Amino acid sequence: MPVIEYRAGLNVLVAVRGHPFDRTAFDALFLGMTGIAATMVDQPAAAQLMTPEGMSPYQALVLYDMPGLDFAAEAEKPGYVDPGPALRDGFTALLQSGKGVVALHHALAGWPAWPFYAEQLGGAFLYRPGELRGRTCQDSGYRHDVDYVAEVTAPDHPVMRGLPARFPLHDELYLAEVFDDATPLLRARHRFEAAGFHSAASAMRGALHDNTGWSHQDGSDVIGWARQAANSRIVYLQPGHDVRTYEDPNYRRLVENAIRWVAR
Repeated sequence: MPVIEYRAGLNVLVAVRGHPFDRTAFDALFLGMTGIAATMVDQPAAAQLMTPEGMSPYQALVLYDMPGLDFAAEAEKPGYVDPGPALRDGFTALLQSGKGVVALHHALAGWPAWPFYAEQLGGAFLYRPGELRGRTCQDSGYRHDVDYVAEVTAPDHPVMRGLPARFPLHDELYLAEVFDDATPLLRARHRFEAAGFHSAASAMRGALHDNTGWSHQDGSDVIGWARQAANSRIVYLQPGHDVRTYEDPNYRRLVENAIRWVAR
C-alpha cells in the first residue's frame, strides 16, 4: 500500500470528483513520479483548501475535478451551482499568491456559473449553451476512444521537455471553447468539426453519442496550453480520460513536467 511521503521534495494537492474515473489507476500516475507526493482530496472538501493558507503545505494544485454541476437537477440539466464567496475569494487569493495549477481533462468543465474560473484556466467545456467573453456559445462536443497523434508546438517550453515531436494517444477529445491568450503546447491531428463530435447537451437529454441538429462551429485543435493567471502559472492538458492514457509514458512525462513547471 502507498505510504505517506513526508520527505517528498514536491507536495501536490489533487482535487477530484464530479466525473467518474479509476482512482487506483489515476493514483498510479503520480506514484511513478520520483520526488512528488500527491494528496488526493474529493470535492467539495478540496475547495476548502484552495486558499493560500490551505495550500501552504503544497507546491502545486492539480485539478481533476468537475465541480459546480448538478446532474440530478430536476429542471435544466445539468444545474449550475454557484461556488460561493469563500471559494471565489480563496481561489482568487491563491492565484495572487503565485501557487501553480495544472488542470486535466474534464476540469475544463468546472464551475460554469463562475466565468472567472474559465478565464483563469484558459477555456471551458460547456454542457449547455451559454455566454463566454460576450458571445453566445453552443454546448461543447466530445468524442470517446479516438486514436490521434499529438504534436508538440512549443518544443523549447519546459513542459515539453523529453517528449518526442509527435506521439500517439488514445483518449477522449473535446470540441470546446479554447481562448487565444495562452501559449499552445500541444495540438491534436484531428478534425475539430461538429460532424466528428457528439453534443454534450444531447447527452444530458439521454441521447448519448448524438449530434442531430447540433451546429457547433469548428473548434481549436490545441489540446494543451500554458498561461499566466495573476501571479500563478497555469497548464491545461486535455488528455487524461482513463487508464489507457494514465499509463502512457509520454502522458506521464507531460503531467510531471507540468507540475514541476507550475511549482517553479
